[in-house]
Amino acid sequence: MSNIIPSGALRRMLLPPTYGRHVTSATEFTILSVEVWESGLVVNIHLPSDDAPQPRLTLEDHFGTEYTLQESATLGSRNLQAFAPSVPPGTRSLTVKSQDDAGGRLVVTFAVPLMAVPEASVDPEGTGREAASETDGGSYQAELRRPA
Repeated sequence: MSNIIPSGALRRMLLPPTYGRHVTSATEFTILSVEVWESGLVVNIHLPSDDAPQPRLTLEDHFGTEYTLQESATLGSRNLQAFAPSVPPGTRSLTVKSQDDAGGRLVVTFAVPLMAVPEASVDPEGTGREAASETDGGSYQAELRRPA
């Protein structure tokens, strides 16, 4: 199996509001999570058995971003599907749809928490160059909030 994990840092793990088995004309499955990486998304799927066919999924957000399936891997009853690109800044929701049946049936919608975007580093010496920072490499830092 090739390494299907997107490059960059893991920015967020999205969990569905409820777990439920989805049944299509081709297969059965449960969406366990969506990993938000800097360069893409990974949908983590549980299948009912080792030999079950993988679902054909599409992703949508409210911006209309086109997410393209890059790779898929199945290990036992687990299926991982990698999509590109990652969610753009400001994305509030991500919807997974099944394309196994006509019309693309809704499977689950995830709320996407606000993620801070990298800020330009301050030039403390006035040299015209950006100062090195812990966030070099374009990684995103999650916004920390107190629980309600």
